[in-house]
Amino acid sequence: MRTHVTQKGITMIGFVMLLGVVGFFAYAAMKLVPVYSEYFGIVKAMKQLQTEPNIESKSIDEIRALLNVKFSVQYVDDNTIPKGGYQLVTENGQRSLRIAYDKDIPFVYNVDMLVHFSKTVDLAHGASY
Repeated sequence: MRTHVTQKGITMIGFVMLLGVVGFFAYAAMKLVPVYSEYFGIVKAMKQLQTEPNIESKSIDEIRALLNVKFSVQYVDDNTIPKGGYQLVTENGQRSLRIAYDKDIPFVYNVDMLVHFSKTVDLAHGASY
């Protein structure tokens, strides 16, 4: 008497398709992880800036100079944030620093990924939102 044996596993075509999907997302992650790592360095530098004495009374140029020193420690490229990316906002007598910039990442051939970053920290109280 013969027993019915079923095959288990994945076909070669299924394996190639699975490998293509996994490879696509792995390639996207390899392109995006350094950009997000740099952003988290910027956020960390901004939070360190909040602890500086009399930071709420400094000008935007002084704040930018302090941030550039902190950026070098966090491995943030000098050209990441354009000069217009820094904004000093005053609302109800409280000052906050906003950094906003876009990062264009070449992906494949003529396809790019555009990532927008924006972070605001309150300079008066040391709280971020």
